[in-house]
Amino acid sequence: MNYIDLHCDTISELMQDKNRHLLDAPLQINLKHLKEGNCLLQCFAMFVYLKKTPKPFEYCIEMIDRYYEELYRYSDAIAPVLHYSDIERNQKNGKISSLLTIEEGGVVEGNLSFLRTFHRLGVRMICLNWNFINGVGHPNFTLTEHPDFKTPNQTDGLTPFGIEMVQEMNRLGIIVDVSHLSDKGFYDCIKYSTKPIVASHSNARGVCNHVRNLTDDMIIKLAENGGVMGMNFCADFLNENNEIGKDTIPCVLEHMQYIKKLVGVDVIALGSDFDGIDPNISMRNASFYPKLFDEMRAQHFTEEEIEKIAYKNFLRVLKANLS
Repeated sequence: MNYIDLHCDTISELMQDKNRHLLDAPLQINLKHLKEGNCLLQCFAMFVYLKKTPKPFEYCIEMIDRYYEELYRYSDAIAPVLHYSDIERNQKNGKISSLLTIEEGGVVEGNLSFLRTFHRLGVRMICLNWNFINGVGHPNFTLTEHPDFKTPNQTDGLTPFGIEMVQEMNRLGIIVDVSHLSDKGFYDCIKYSTKPIVASHSNARGVCNHVRNLTDDMIIKLAENGGVMGMNFCADFLNENNEIGKDTIPCVLEHMQYIKKLVGVDVIALGSDFDGIDPNISMRNASFYPKLFDEMRAQHFTEEEIEKIAYKNFLRVLKANLS
């Protein structure tokens, strides 16, 4: 079974050590793990910690440079996706596809020309917020010493610039990603985006009451929008008991079954958050995806449903967004 993963932080890890490389770095994602898992497409997020980065645009450019250096180094095994047709071509050539994404809309520094520059460099999805107010929108919690993970931000959404940015992303062909965005910001994106949006690494709040997850109504609205939500493997977002959440596969399946009962499977995708989460979980790395699909079969998901969740749902969103 092929799969697509909507979110990982692997490039951030590689940035910490120039001697580590995508081929076999001791991370949750490397090329060996991706091949073993039968990956069709991996989304690689350029994560920028806004409050610790004096020049976020420039640092994001440096990250993108490292990303492409890794792709060039292993061009026989992995290739970028700039247009939807690239996926089929890469697959025919026996290569994993790679989608360049950004996690932190603040890297555009309030400048749409910077957004267009990122598009020219190959960025095809942007997570509008992380955990700080950034000129684009507001997060559901602020990263402080004692953050509130239970009370969502239902009053502060997209800024006027954020609305402009969403509209320009639609025009350019950059997918709008609402993971980390406030509840109000989510509804703003539903209102202003003319194309399907995603929550690349968010689960169901009805199963695990954490503001990083989506409410029932948000899931319904996302399904009506034609978008998808990528199941996040972080223990804290799977179960309010962290120890239970570390048993990844049954917890992920609980969220999938909940969402399926609510709106069906067309809104469900995969967004591991690998290399951005505690690796001390049972779904240790990308080579474990076949185990997830086997357990989905055991829980009576049909092959058609598994294929939709594994890759077809996000392919639909890609086709609707990419120019």
